[in-house]
Order: sequence, then structure tokens, then C-alpha cells
Amino acid sequence: MKEALVNHQPPRRASHVAARLAVRIAALALLLALTPLLVTAPATTHAAGCTSTADCLSQMTLDEKIGQMTQVANTYLTTPADIKTYFIGSLLSGGGGGPNGAGGTASQWADMVDNFQSYALQTRLGIPMLYGVDAVHGHNNVSGAVIFPHNIGMGATRNTALEQQAAQVTRDEVLGTGIDWTFAPCVCVPRDDRWGRTYEGFGEDPALVSSMGVAAIKGFQGAGLGPNTIMATAKHYIGDGGTAWGTGSSGYQIDQGNAQISEAVLRAIHLPPYQSAVANSVASIMVSYSSWNGVKDHGNQYLITTVLKGELGFQGIVVSDWAGVNQINSNYTIAVRTAINAGIDMVMVPDNYKTFISTLKSEVNAGNVPIARIDDAVTRILNAKFALGLFANPYTDRSYTAQVGSAAHRAVARQAVRESLVLLKNNGVLPLAKTGTYKIVVGGSHADNLGYQMGGWSISWQGGSGATTTGGTTFWQALQAAKPASVTLQNVGTRTKGNYSGDVGIVVIGETPYAEGKGDSSTLAVSSANAAQVTDICSRTTKCVVILMSGRPLIINSQLSTAGAFVAAWLPGTEGAGITDVLFGDYGFAGKLPVSWPSAVSQQPINSGDGKTPLFPFGAGITPF
Repeated sequence: MKEALVNHQPPRRASHVAARLAVRIAALALLLALTPLLVTAPATTHAAGCTSTADCLSQMTLDEKIGQMTQVANTYLTTPADIKTYFIGSLLSGGGGGPNGAGGTASQWADMVDNFQSYALQTRLGIPMLYGVDAVHGHNNVSGAVIFPHNIGMGATRNTALEQQAAQVTRDEVLGTGIDWTFAPCVCVPRDDRWGRTYEGFGEDPALVSSMGVAAIKGFQGAGLGPNTIMATAKHYIGDGGTAWGTGSSGYQIDQGNAQISEAVLRAIHLPPYQSAVANSVASIMVSYSSWNGVKDHGNQYLITTVLKGELGFQGIVVSDWAGVNQINSNYTIAVRTAINAGIDMVMVPDNYKTFISTLKSEVNAGNVPIARIDDAVTRILNAKFALGLFANPYTDRSYTAQVGSAAHRAVARQAVRESLVLLKNNGVLPLAKTGTYKIVVGGSHADNLGYQMGGWSISWQGGSGATTTGGTTFWQALQAAKPASVTLQNVGTRTKGNYSGDVGIVVIGETPYAEGKGDSSTLAVSSANAAQVTDICSRTTKCVVILMSGRPLIINSQLSTAGAFVAAWLPGTEGAGITDVLFGDYGFAGKLPVSWPSAVSQQPINSGDGKTPLFPFGAGITPF
């Protein structure tokens, strides 16, 4: 990727239109000075070789059309010149796909994206590319960006205005890196907490998911697509949250599994968020890896074309998931044919793009994929590019770049953290006193670990441990800043067996980061190390608070009994001060459970209205204390 950062750098704050227009104006001025009779205006202010979707489509060859339908991961490009050679319509950065691997600053990202864009603009028609990224809880691949709570925490806030504001912050930080498409929001409806993607959903209730999903779409896309917006993506269509344990694929237990449910259940539980998304003009929809009653969603023409495009009237781009087309059939030709005919408009290949392009071209020439299907797909893609204003402004607006990680943005995330916290138990322990002299003992695996606090999809795909990004605040750092002067602190970390005591113990435990199927869990158990940390600290302090940072409910019966107060903090992100805001009573607890909390893993799947008795029901949460 170093080579991509060096060559063919575009103007830092200008569009290619402006640059070429300036040349034309200068030439015109010279003509006016030398030959007054040769007064002619520029033929067009548009630098590309076409000026509308219809105009572009009418001029495009089959190669150019198929190129537009091709999305390649930046890390798999043989050379950036292939963007021009194969007319690539879109690139993406997957988890860890930064300028030099995982991370990278906003400016480095902008340089990378603008460099790639310069190759697209060298094609015959000069059609700009779309660039996609999984900005799923903030611009979470970029070092120094603000990381919000994962969606399960945002669902706990029940605050749609705040979700829209969070998406606006994310939008501006994404724009600051030259990217115009986020693969968010996930509007899955997780029905089994053992699923490793549970935290990507806003909750188990389709009405909650629908309202929060719409708020996110409005934040990303504004009142309509334009140069100051990014495309949102409702995902993963459809039923990804309804798969059965033991049916997973790609080596997973439930992720990418089979939703063994009737169409009535599919429509009642999993379709409403997409109906709401389409009604609110979501620009793209990503298809799920999962299957519905044994048929892979990526090849399901009924779901994609009949229901989504026909019944719901979706006019945007249907994009595949990462190599999702490959799962349809072991014969790649059949897989490609089936996916495109099913209604997929853009294929996230993401690697062997030359094979995809040649395969689809052969299928069209053989009459197996109608040219009308190709034209429909390309029309949708071009419509988005014109709506975003990419033909006029294809490069990064660097005025946004300086805003990445700003104090104003962090303040929104801090509010999101404090409103996401759910107080499950409080025996007079909270709020902590602001007056008087007392000692707080802090410990646990998650008390001072920013990577753990952020969870998966943070800088890298699976997340990490420690200071994996800049600008964030761990719980321990926040506590040191927030404590009253008369309060003393002792951080015992994970060495909780020692000889110490305190008036208040705060134990911060949780899941270590994971993403997707790697987080599938058959036990939902608190780790033995975490269990010991709770026992150790609570037995050495007079009052004890347990804070759980997790992507879903865990089986907490023992820890709940031990603690005087218990807080579900989800995966809060970079702004740990949102927790101390509430602990000391500056704000009250406001969060409500977005999922049913099981008393045993054997209750899974457990959801409101299914007749099972949870440890805490959907909507539970003590407010304010």
C-alpha cells in the first residue's frame, strides 16, 4: 500500500472537475485576449465523459458495466492501475484495511482513498468509484476516530435522536477520510444471544430495531444523498438474527446459519426493519451470509427481487457480503449467475476480481444473465454516484478531516455511553458520594483496557487489547479524573488476591473482543478469571459495584448475588467518562435492556413473549438509581 500513497496524488481539497475547469477557463481567457472573435464557453462543466445515469449507460461497454458491479478490497488489488484497466466501480476497506494495515490516521486514509479515486477518473468515461467501509460504531477502523457504543448499547438508550446524532458524527468522520459509503446500520434482530453478532443489533424487538435503524440512516444520509452525506447500508438481508444453533457455516456454530422459520415469522420479526429502511430511502442493502430454510440468501431471487425490489420498492444498491456469492454453489460460474439473477447489483468479490469479471462477462455473452439485469444493476450504482455528487467532487473534503476525533464528537459518544448503561441491581451503593473521605478499590480485566472497552470491529476486525487507538479514555482513566478530592483510589488490576481493603470496590469485567462467528458462544459464561476478580475485590471491600462490558447478556447469577450494584455497560467504546458521569450521580441511569437476560444458557433462544422467565425481562433497568 505504500506505493499507492506516493503516486498520482490528486489536489488535496479540490475536485478533478475544478482542476480541469480551471485549465479550460485559463485557455478561454487566452483565446479572448488573442482572438476576440473566438468567444466560446466550455462545452460542459462536467469532467467525466457522461453527464447522467442514462448518458453514461448509453455509452458504456459490457466491460465497463461489469466493472461498475465489481467491489474489490483494497488489500487485494494487484496494482491500483487495475482500477482503470478493469473499470472497477467500488473499493472497500475490510477490517484492518487501512493505509498500512490496521489503523492509520484520518489524513493517511484520505490520501489512500484519493489516490485510488485518481485511477477511476482516468477511465474512458471518468466515472468515479464508491469507497465502502464498516463504520459500524463510529469510524472504527481509523486511529483517533471516536468509537461509539456498539448497537446493543445504543438500543439500550432508546434514544433515536441520539442515535441520529451519533450517525451524523460518524458520517462527518467518514467524509474526512474520503469515504462515501458505510456498511451500517445493522438492522438484524438477534434472537439468540449465543450469536457472535448479537452486539451488532439494536435489540431483540423489531420495532426497536426499526426505529433505531431509521435514526442511523437519517444521520448518515441526511435529508437525501449529497456531497455532505454518505450512503447507509441496512444489513444483513434477511434473517441473520434468526438462525438456529448448530446450523452455522464457515466453521461457526450459529453465524452464517440457517433460519428455520416460516415466512410469517420472517415477515413479522425480520422484515420490518427493512420496510422502515426502504421507506426512509436507505441507499443500499447488504445480503446476509445466512440461509432461509436451506437456501442461501445470496441466491434467493424471491427475497431479493420479488420482496425487496418488488414488494418493498427498493430502488438502491443491493450489495453482497464479503465473498458471500462464493457460498451459493461450489461451481463459481453457477454461483455468479445465480447471485446476479437473484438481484445482487454489486458483488463484494473481494479478492479474485479478474475471475469474477471474466465469469460474469461470459455468462452475459452466453445469454445466462440478461443484459437488462446488468443495466438495472449499473443504473442503481450510477444513480448513487450522481446523487452523492461524486462526479463533481470525487476527492476528500479536507475540512472534515480535521474534525476526526474532535472534542465535540467525543462529547456525543460520552452521552451515548452514559445513556446506554443499564442498572440491574442497586442495594443503596450508587450513586457514589461526592463528599466525605473514603477509598475505592478498582480492578478487573476491563478496568483499564481500551481495546476490551471497544470490543470487536475496533481498529481491526476482531478488536484487540490495550491502547489500540489514540484519544480514548479507559474507565480507570476516567475515574481518576472524576473522583472527588477526598476520595483515594487503588487499582489492583487483575492481581486481586493481595492484602488490601476499601470502602467501595469497583470490578470491571467482561468479554474479550470478537467479531462475527468467532464470538459464537455455547456457554455465555463469565470467565473463571473474572469470577475470581469479583469474589476477591467484593470480599475485601464494604460495598461493591460490578460493571460488565459485554456484547450481550452473560450468565451472571453468581456475580449478581455478590455485588451490591450491577451495571450492564455493553461495549462502550472510547469514552469511558460516560460511566463515571453516572456512578457519581451527575446523571441518572437511563438505559433499558434491549434484550431478554437469561438466567441460564439453556434458555436460549429467549425473547419477550415466548413464555420463558428471564433473569431480567426486555425493558428492565433501574432508573435513575
